[in-house]
Amino acid sequence: MLSNLLIKNYALIKQLEMSPDPGLNIITGETGAGKSIMLGAIGLLLGNRADVKSLYDTSEKCVIEGSFNLSGYDLRPNFEEENLDFSDDCIIRREISVAGKSRAFINDTPVNLDTLKRIGGQLLDIHSQHDSIMLGNNDFQLQVVDSFAGNLDLLKSYISDYQTYRSELKYLDDLKSEAAQLRKEFDYDQFLHQELGNAALVSDEQDKLEQELTILENAVEIKEKLQLAHAYLDNPENSVLEFLKGSINSLAQAARLVPAYDSLRQRAQSTLIELRDLAEEIEQVNGSIEVDKNRSDLVQERLDLIYSLLKKHQVSTIDQLLEIEQNLQNKLNTVLNFDEDLLKAERKTAQAREAMLKSAKSLSSSRQKVTKAIESLILERLVELGIPNASFSIQISEIPPSPNGSDSVVFLFSGNKGIVPQELKQVASGGEFSRLMMVIKYILADKKKLPTIIFDEIDTGVSGEIAKKMGKMMQNMAHNHQIIAITHLHQIASSGNAHYFVYKDHSSDKTVSKVKKLTVDERVQEIAQMIGGHNPSESVLLNAREMILKE
Repeated sequence: MLSNLLIKNYALIKQLEMSPDPGLNIITGETGAGKSIMLGAIGLLLGNRADVKSLYDTSEKCVIEGSFNLSGYDLRPNFEEENLDFSDDCIIRREISVAGKSRAFINDTPVNLDTLKRIGGQLLDIHSQHDSIMLGNNDFQLQVVDSFAGNLDLLKSYISDYQTYRSELKYLDDLKSEAAQLRKEFDYDQFLHQELGNAALVSDEQDKLEQELTILENAVEIKEKLQLAHAYLDNPENSVLEFLKGSINSLAQAARLVPAYDSLRQRAQSTLIELRDLAEEIEQVNGSIEVDKNRSDLVQERLDLIYSLLKKHQVSTIDQLLEIEQNLQNKLNTVLNFDEDLLKAERKTAQAREAMLKSAKSLSSSRQKVTKAIESLILERLVELGIPNASFSIQISEIPPSPNGSDSVVFLFSGNKGIVPQELKQVASGGEFSRLMMVIKYILADKKKLPTIIFDEIDTGVSGEIAKKMGKMMQNMAHNHQIIAITHLHQIASSGNAHYFVYKDHSSDKTVSKVKKLTVDERVQEIAQMIGGHNPSESVLLNAREMILKE
């Protein structure tokens, strides 16, 4: 339960702190005094979006902090599921910086808003003035049935199976689309692959063929130049080798006179050997070159094929063509194996659907089992709240599997005798909506095991004896839950264990919303004013005191 609430620098609140009673807490005040502002601040603790415009002083950060006593509530698993440390004394804090940046903490551990919503939703339930309208929404009605039946685990199991089925179905549909597209391309891909395969490409052949073609196309000229080069080196009559031999003989004669010159002779001798080798290699190369028109045509034809394939596939190297050939082979293999893949996917989808339908059936069965009990309890409480001739029933019909199961839930209601019940949103008045919502909150309170429940004017549209009975219901709920009720009705205000008054303070330059816990005498005065206006008579004061003491 909420043991302490601190609000700093939020909207019209400069600083507000209150420690609610464990039982029934009443909050009253004039319209616009700041009651809804307090709810807005509490909403931030539940993960609602923050706005920098909500700062009272734009030069300071806003801080909302709630301290909760969780002893007696089995909430440790919820914290462990979020990887949060659990303690019976839990502190949730929300900060809004002057720049509008929001931060949230649970027991001093930073958390994101989704985590804050999940944890906060286990600690607090806020019924706002507009929530009664939700009662006409079929999804909300389904949630009521699930909450009463305790279907959380069944619903989680179904949602998991439903998501698995949707995932498998999407995979199957995507696979079918891909198969259809690939089959459409199969013949052309097969032609391309066969064309590349027939080409029998080799990684580095293009460079070799281009070099060979250059030689073949210039064979006559090349042979002439090589022959001339060989003649310069090794012509018996007048060549470099003959001149070099003469140079070696001269150096040998000089070395006999001066032995140190022998190194020159040796160098010349080495050069002679190298030039002989060079001459022989030139002769061999020249001999290997043939003027072959047929070979030239074959090489040119092969290169033309390679160039054509490169252009066709818009690449620049044979390696890229080989990669395309492999990719085409993979695509062809995929198509050839698609039938097996489709069969596997269809089998998995069918299994997932069967599991989903089984979970949906269990969930539906659980819902069906509790409808009569819900109808009976609601009718019983509606009689207490002044609708003795009410008719109420829950209609569950089967629908195709959806995110919440395969059931459509509709609440049928009539507040008058002899009138056929119709959908709630079509027949219920504002006061009937309020009483119905009060009854539903009442019967679900123990089912959901929420530590704290906040009612924001759930009494809209009711008065007199009915309001008094609603107050009694809140008192009963407060035996097992902390209840905080914002009200304008004295019948409900007099029912509380603690009474807080929200008001505006205009004493400074800027209006501030404040709250104070009322003493018994102050409660008497406030309730008397709620009954008889700002100047209540003695009899009204006495009546107010009797109401408080009686409660």
